[in-house]
Amino acid sequence: MKQTLSYLHRIAGVLAFLMIMSFFSSTLITELMGDQAAILTVKKVISYGVWILIPLMVITGVTGSKMAPKANAGPIGKKKKRMPFIALNGLLILLPCAIYLQHLASSGSFDMTFYTVQAAELIAGFINLVLMSLNIRDGMRVVRAKKIMQGQQE
Repeated sequence: MKQTLSYLHRIAGVLAFLMIMSFFSSTLITELMGDQAAILTVKKVISYGVWILIPLMVITGVTGSKMAPKANAGPIGKKKKRMPFIALNGLLILLPCAIYLQHLASSGSFDMTFYTVQAAELIAGFINLVLMSLNIRDGMRVVRAKKIMQGQQE
């Protein structure tokens, strides 16, 4: 059971990270090199993609909590402290930005409001990518430490 939770946790976490990375990079590339039609397409894809991303984030959080319910220190404790910020950043900033930017792009409103919200979304997305990268790093450290401990016990 614990191995299944670990597998689900890793898969969901990596997929969520890759989705956020693809949202971030496609936004930057189309803003720098695309036209308004390309920007609209990216905004539509992101506004649909968040509905896949949200369950992935929930799965990551729930499986992580189930695997180490009492851990509050070390790498797991650090991951647990980052997760509420990642979740709140996603739900309170990134999700509303994605929906609003898609609305603005659909109505052809590529004005100061669009670019202000776009800047906020990019900053919040970058912060989540950094925090999720730290969580992946800390998770890998825990797995590595467990493998070392198992090797010493044999």
